[in-house]
Amino acid sequence: MTQSDEKVWYACYGSNILEKRFHCYILGGTPNGSSKSCTRCGDPSLPSKSEAFTFPNELYFAKKSKSWNGGGVAFLGSPNVSLSPTLGRKYLISKEQLVHIAHQESDSKEILFLDFQNAKILGFYILKDPSWYGKLLYLGEDQGTSIFTITNKKDTMPFEKPSSDYIHTISEGIKEVYNLDTQKIVNYFKDKKGIKDHFSDQELRNIIDPK
Repeated sequence: MTQSDEKVWYACYGSNILEKRFHCYILGGTPNGSSKSCTRCGDPSLPSKSEAFTFPNELYFAKKSKSWNGGGVAFLGSPNVSLSPTLGRKYLISKEQLVHIAHQESDSKEILFLDFQNAKILGFYILKDPSWYGKLLYLGEDQGTSIFTITNKKDTMPFEKPSSDYIHTISEGIKEVYNLDTQKIVNYFKDKKGIKDHFSDQELRNIIDPK
């Protein structure tokens, strides 16, 4: 079985929660709110399935992304059972497509090798270093299909305020998957590192549900 045939779950926790934003990684195009154009995947078939997925890892915002107006973007920290789970989504795609996504997430100009088997053994695999998104993280199995995500190799970095467009994109994905109302999404975001102390509850409401 080739990588174009073998399926994996790609779990996401940032802007890719929103389906039409994620589809830009497969079909090409520029997501709303972002200035970065995505490259069409060699296999442009859309995910055969998508489902809600929650992470035990802490969600935080760091770095300054030119694609998202210089604001911080989402990363996963260490698992923390004392915190509410991070809301996400998983898409059933081919390994070949996940390699393509990793290329774009890591801004790699070189051919990347993703060692899925080693990631399953160790729990992770460093696919590119240095890179913002250079760590393939193994998250278990779902009915015999492996679940992976991509994040930074560090569990924490200096926090950075995300842009309103970035928060809005994630919130639209959360609405799509979890059908939460505006106040519940405000409560989800308000204590996240990078957002806390930078946005009032009312500012978050206006971003999540602009009038």
